[in-house]
Amino acid sequence: FSYGDYLRAGAIARFSKIMDSIKHQAHKGKTIIGICNGFQILVESGLLPGALITNNSTNFISKVVELEVVNHNTRFTNQFSKKENIKMPIAHKQGNYFADSELLKKLESNDQIAFKYKDNPNGSQLDIAGIFNEKKNILGMMPHPERASEKLLGSNDGLHIFKSMII
Repeated sequence: FSYGDYLRAGAIARFSKIMDSIKHQAHKGKTIIGICNGFQILVESGLLPGALITNNSTNFISKVVELEVVNHNTRFTNQFSKKENIKMPIAHKQGNYFADSELLKKLESNDQIAFKYKDNPNGSQLDIAGIFNEKKNILGMMPHPERASEKLLGSNDGLHIFKSMII
């Protein structure tokens, strides 16, 4: 976890010198993915909208969850089918996605919701597990696709995100 996450997850990391380069590349349209703490950093830095707050249970949650693919027409999700159910692990205490009603409507109308939890483990609004920026060149998600990249790990569903990015 970046800088110990003592303030808010990602709050201090957003000031890292590398963030200037990441923001520059994001504005040029480069592909950027933030997983778990990376998602928190992208939100804290303003590259993705909303906030990630403490889980409703206030506990750290580590388990495999089922997700629904909401938008399958992006550089991150083109290897999935619409509404496909997939499995990936989560491991976080501050993964509860929060936004005001106006932003939630905007995310829905712009197809910026990437994944939703089937059985929301943390209280995220609209069951959001991952979102895109408006240009859809940035993906932030709490589940860990890198931990679901081989059947031996229990699921290879995460591998499809990485395959989508190279095709």
